[in-house]
Amino acid sequence: MALGDLMASRFSQSSASLAGVPNHFEELNITTNGLSEDGERSVRDSETGSSSYGGAVMTTTTSMAYLPQTVVLCELRHDAFEGSLPSGPSDSGLVSKWRPRDRMKTGCVALVLCLNISVDPPDVIKISPCARMECWIDPFSMAPQKALETIGRNLNQQYERWQPRARYKISLDPTVEEVKKLCTTCRKYAKSERVLFHYNGHGVPKPTANGEIWLFNKSYTQYIPLPISDLDSWLKTPSIYVFDCSAAGMIVKAFIELQDWTATTSSGTSARDCILLAACEAHETLPQSAEFPADVFTSCLTTPIKMALRWFCTRSLLRESLDYSLIDRIPGRQTDRKTLLGELNWIFTAVTDTIAWNVLSHDLFQRLFRQDLLVASLFRNFLLAERIMRSANCSPVSHPILPPTHQHRMWDAWDMASEICLSQLPTLVEDPNAEFQPSPFFTEQLTAFEVWLDHGSEHKKPPEQLPIVLQVLLSQCHRFRALVLLGRFLDMGPWAVDLALSVGIFPYVLKLLQTTTPELRQILVFIWTKILALDKSCQVDLVKDGGHAYFIRFLDSVEAYPEQRAMAAFVLAVIVDGHRRGQEACIEAGLIHFCLRHLQGSSPNDSQTEPLFLQWLCLCLGKLWEDFTEAQTLGVQANAPAILAPLLSEPQPEVRAAAVFALGTVLDVGFDTSRDDAGGEEDCDDDEKVRSEASIVKNLLSVASDGSPLVRAEVAVALARFAFGHNKHLKSVAAAYWKPQPNSVLTALPSFAVKASGSGYMTPTQYMPHGSIAPSTVSPLLRVGESSQSVIRDGRASSSSPLVTPGLMHGSPLSDDSSQHSDSGIVTDSISNGVVNHARPRPLDNALYSQCVLAMCTLAKDPSPRIAELGRRVLSIIGIEQVVAKSMKSTPRSAQPSESTANPSSSLNGLARSSSWFDMNGGGHLSLTFRTPPVSPPRPSYLTGMRRVYSLEFRPHLMSSPDSGLADPLLGTVGPSGSSERSFLPLSTIYNWSCGHFSKPLLTATDDSEEIIARREEREKLALDRIAKCQHSPVNRLPSQIASWDTKFETGIKTALLQPFSPVVVASDENERIRVWNYEEATLLNSFENHDYPVKGISKLCLVNELDESLLLVASSDGNVRIWKDYTSKSQQKLVTAFSSIQGHKPGVRSVNAVVDWQQQSGCLFASGEISSIMAWDLDKEQLVSTIPSPSDCSISALSASQIHGGQFVAGFSDGFVRLFDIRTPEMLVSETRPHTPRLERVVGIAFQPGLEPGKVVSASQAGYIQFLDLRCMKDTYLTIDAHRGSLTALAVHRHAPLIASGSAKQLIKMFNLEGEQLGSIRYYPSFMAQKIGSVCSLTFHPYQVLLAAGAADACVSIYADETSPTR
Repeated sequence: MALGDLMASRFSQSSASLAGVPNHFEELNITTNGLSEDGERSVRDSETGSSSYGGAVMTTTTSMAYLPQTVVLCELRHDAFEGSLPSGPSDSGLVSKWRPRDRMKTGCVALVLCLNISVDPPDVIKISPCARMECWIDPFSMAPQKALETIGRNLNQQYERWQPRARYKISLDPTVEEVKKLCTTCRKYAKSERVLFHYNGHGVPKPTANGEIWLFNKSYTQYIPLPISDLDSWLKTPSIYVFDCSAAGMIVKAFIELQDWTATTSSGTSARDCILLAACEAHETLPQSAEFPADVFTSCLTTPIKMALRWFCTRSLLRESLDYSLIDRIPGRQTDRKTLLGELNWIFTAVTDTIAWNVLSHDLFQRLFRQDLLVASLFRNFLLAERIMRSANCSPVSHPILPPTHQHRMWDAWDMASEICLSQLPTLVEDPNAEFQPSPFFTEQLTAFEVWLDHGSEHKKPPEQLPIVLQVLLSQCHRFRALVLLGRFLDMGPWAVDLALSVGIFPYVLKLLQTTTPELRQILVFIWTKILALDKSCQVDLVKDGGHAYFIRFLDSVEAYPEQRAMAAFVLAVIVDGHRRGQEACIEAGLIHFCLRHLQGSSPNDSQTEPLFLQWLCLCLGKLWEDFTEAQTLGVQANAPAILAPLLSEPQPEVRAAAVFALGTVLDVGFDTSRDDAGGEEDCDDDEKVRSEASIVKNLLSVASDGSPLVRAEVAVALARFAFGHNKHLKSVAAAYWKPQPNSVLTALPSFAVKASGSGYMTPTQYMPHGSIAPSTVSPLLRVGESSQSVIRDGRASSSSPLVTPGLMHGSPLSDDSSQHSDSGIVTDSISNGVVNHARPRPLDNALYSQCVLAMCTLAKDPSPRIAELGRRVLSIIGIEQVVAKSMKSTPRSAQPSESTANPSSSLNGLARSSSWFDMNGGGHLSLTFRTPPVSPPRPSYLTGMRRVYSLEFRPHLMSSPDSGLADPLLGTVGPSGSSERSFLPLSTIYNWSCGHFSKPLLTATDDSEEIIARREEREKLALDRIAKCQHSPVNRLPSQIASWDTKFETGIKTALLQPFSPVVVASDENERIRVWNYEEATLLNSFENHDYPVKGISKLCLVNELDESLLLVASSDGNVRIWKDYTSKSQQKLVTAFSSIQGHKPGVRSVNAVVDWQQQSGCLFASGEISSIMAWDLDKEQLVSTIPSPSDCSISALSASQIHGGQFVAGFSDGFVRLFDIRTPEMLVSETRPHTPRLERVVGIAFQPGLEPGKVVSASQAGYIQFLDLRCMKDTYLTIDAHRGSLTALAVHRHAPLIASGSAKQLIKMFNLEGEQLGSIRYYPSFMAQKIGSVCSLTFHPYQVLLAAGAADACVSIYADETSPTR
């Protein structure tokens, strides 16, 4: 089955099997999306089903309507974003081992034959008949000298078959001098290559106990000993010795002793690379049986097929019928696998390779079987020698020593293959035209491998057939099947890729890239994806062999699945990653145009375009032009920024992040041209470049407040690149803005004149429109007095502060209200004489620089700690550093401020400055009044703990004003300078993180998906049972308090929630401390801080994915949302994601007072507050999907999302209005009414009534009135309860039971049913027996049981149950 078919079949199987539970778990996404687990919502989920808000399609049964099928925030990207940084493909560690350290070659072969034919040595007594054949020649069949020469020539030819390119030297019956000359000549010729020394000692005595071998004197009257140490000193290293003589083990022993002695005497020298092969042990003699040749060891090493078949025939069933002489007439060539001889040689190679790979250690296998072709052949054949000679009670020896292999089960497979081939031999010899039938050996071995793939795993023994799969790649008829199986194996994980590479798969799959066979393309791309996901170093080999062209062509392949084309883009991205030769080769091949064409062809909502493909096209482009000016220029010329921009609104965060990465890397960081030198800015005159940089930065700013930390992290990295390229200009803009009075601390960021939308806040797309700031050269900071506080909170600017007028933008830095009469002219002059003259003309206008600085500040206060850290690093590039603050961790480069400040708290709560505004402008032009500190202490700034630090550009000004009367500037902290700046740039993580996708299994679902489905089904069943009980059992007044918990919060309980399937309550106080308590066992499970920023305040706790692995959503009152997993385990909580749900502020409002609610059905989070709109965030896309303009100027004080009808939510306003919205409808607002008009009271609690009817709402006002509304059919309330006169503080409506609870500041909780009848109350009694409660701050019902948790101002949480309910 082709890999593509495999993907397709996985797709169809999984779609069918998962139709019942249309969730998109990360684990199941692998199957639902073919190869994509990377966070793309499946087509089913975004188009149909109860989770969709494209239409009001409901699940079939009403019971299932209560159980939302959407699951969010469980993708790969949510696993450990805050934790460890992804590493990406490695080029060291695990991967470095598979490459043979140094490929070697045997350059010279010395053949020494001491046969002395017709004279037997004195220590040998021969039997009769005796083994006589030497190199398959009978020495007694011709004259002794001729026989000797013929044997020498034959041995030479036998070795040449294995290494034809070596130089061969033969020495026949030599003297010691001749051997010395031979050895020195060979070493001289071979230089650093290996020398093979073959010694046949059949005509001389056995070696001595000291390991000396015997040679002759000139007259052949004496045997002369040659010590092994002399031989070693002549041949040197690297070398391989073959000793074919009796008692050859003696030589090996002596050699090892010599090596050990050498190692101890000359410590520090590297180990000598010497290999020895000896025919038998020290106490053994060579077999003399006539069934063997006399040189049986040499025959096994040099003519293995002939030797193996002759030996096998005597033991086979064919021994009666087969004529042995036919073995010498086997048709074909050893190199032609389509002939009988070629097939036998091929099978023999596969069998011996397999045996070696399965019994040897990894390093030894690499050294003996993969480093040197001749050594590998000799060792394969040595395994045969061991098998054959052991049958004659002789044990060949090697150094390094090998474990016994003569009984390995693969020999049985060889015997069977031999028998099948030999059975055809008579026919083939008789009839040369007879067709040879190939052996089923390889087919059977592939089947065995397939069986292993079905049942094997990382923890089981590796498949022993892996070397055979490698051999099969050589054959066209088996190649496709072998590649598909290999792909399946590599998919099992990095360990499998490492195994395959260590077997030697690499040169084979590299060579296959030269084939043009279309059916191999998809599987080859898959295999290369798996290899490069593990080992980046292969990029060099691919470019050297021109392999990149193969993958560029594949990008255009029409028949490939988009996931497979994504793999090709991944391979290309790895090829160009930090590899200049790869970048150049891919640019020459036109990769930029290929990628841009595919990106252009995809419309944002085109379901045909695989998000993974878009993601990798962007990453590939980003890597292609990263730090490569020529490619950046080509990209700009090809209009790349404009083509990439639409991808910033794609629904998948991975695609958006990849697009940001690609845009960010187009920005020229300025490493190629030295921007700091005079005249180094000439290239800024290039209009096209300036325009493209401006448009890129504008696009980046549009996603600076994206919902996904993945995207914001890339924006921070891209802005850091921009800050490097435009360092001076950003520094001067930042310096000019942040200029308070001497020694004073900044109270607010510059107020930018932002032309925002009519709703009075900025949507992300309108974020800092270009050119909206008044056109002053450098606008100074406007100090803000009490009455006109500029609203800039968490980095989002006010759009309509009274200060933001072009006239004021030219004004002076004002210290407080009383100094607004100061002469602005002086100040403007000083500015023009100061910073502006110091900086060169800007390539981009000030407005854009200002917006960048503001975006950087926003990122530095991001709710995600990792992005906040990135943001602070970006700010430090433009010279703003963090001051050590009490509640914030300081950056490594920050230091204590050395200057004195007017306000003791200013170093914590303001932008402290290392020098004054006066200093910076060369103070001489100013009157002395500007040198006094401000009268009133400054108000604390929103940007806690940031300090302006001057970098080298401004140092001259600082030094030239010694008489400033101020504290010395901070000289210790210097901005980054010179070429070492490169290391200071924060690194992008999207590429490395995305690479992780391909190192995971892509063809199979993970094992725990069934377990997840089973748990889900069990919980659904339990929930439905409990819902039925809630709906049908009579409800009393919840009289019994089943638990009470003193949370020990200093500020009392602000909000709480009950877990649906465990006896757990989660509570938080105003300072955002979160505590988790088991109320059955009365134990504290966990306690943690939501964040460590100084500004605290909690809005709401919600449970996300409550039917699955639930996540805790914590919404702060500033609109920041953080979502935690593993929050019930002590100190194990992990931040899944964090973002700011509220963008922009209403004029004149200091605090956002965010109200949020989460709707599982649609996967939407709704957020509003003291702003002019309601924001709907899709947490699956992690994107702002809808901005609903508020119909009134009043802020929203209560918000509730329907847990039944996806897309519906109801909002209560501070002027008493209640409005129903549905984001599935074009006009959003469904209906509105003002039930609380007479009292003009703000709505403090609102919720949908239980049941399936949409639009039935309960609303409570601060005055204590609870109104029952049906917003669809009537405007007026149909029921009013006067619950708590003037003191209602909390309202809770049960999701399924007809129950309403309200709490008051007067320590009272009242229970009502849906008819408005009071069921009971819980009051504070001073008596000993009564249930004691404090002022009620929070009420919450259990989602599926009649349980109420009440949080009070005295930090107690009490849990009440209906007496008929179980405790859980």
